[in-house]
Amino acid sequence: MITIDNYLDNHYIHRSNWLRAAVLGANDGIISISSLAIGVAAASSTREPIVLATVAGLVAGALSMAAGEYVSVSSQTDTEKADIEREIKELKEMPNEELNILAQIYEKRGLKKETAMQVAIEFTEKDALGAHIRDELGINEISQANPIQAAMASGASFSVGGLLPLLVILFAPVKGMEYWLYASTIVFLVILGTMAAKTGGSSIPKAILRITIWGTIAMGLSALVGYVFGVRV
Repeated sequence: MITIDNYLDNHYIHRSNWLRAAVLGANDGIISISSLAIGVAAASSTREPIVLATVAGLVAGALSMAAGEYVSVSSQTDTEKADIEREIKELKEMPNEELNILAQIYEKRGLKKETAMQVAIEFTEKDALGAHIRDELGINEISQANPIQAAMASGASFSVGGLLPLLVILFAPVKGMEYWLYASTIVFLVILGTMAAKTGGSSIPKAILRITIWGTIAMGLSALVGYVFGVRV
């Protein structure tokens, strides 16, 4: 027997929070570290400066991604909590007005006025706060993000993504390193785009095209900066 919980669990939207953080982190790790390495490689004739810059960028980038994601999601969570506290106060001070607001929301969604009011009354009797949080504020279990989870997903995925170009730097020839990095990074981005699209149930060609175009632009500009402003070392 199919229950509503099992049915909803099969939808891709339930993966959106952690998938967004993981894909963003891995994509940023691959592109950032590759672009940094390409820029240094364009201005260097030895491997050591490239490795040093890459490792430093990898560590700093992973910590920055984790911290940034934590702060961002925490700010979102604080705002949601403030809205919920305000809603609790309004339900206590003006329950009739809040009931009418809920009914108007349902009416705008297509219910007849009488039906909308009846639905609002029934939801209010069962769980007034839950109804307003869900339907008035638009907050639900799917949209709510966990700061720690998001930070760990971003930091870890950035590290994994950044390790891929680092491996190329360690084993590829120094001469023509920029081209090795570019070619391998495009392959990494195609794989990432395919995995993200399959996990999220979206179009694979569109995901690959989007991720490779922006990756190419970032690496191309980094290489240009290295050639123009770099001093051979």
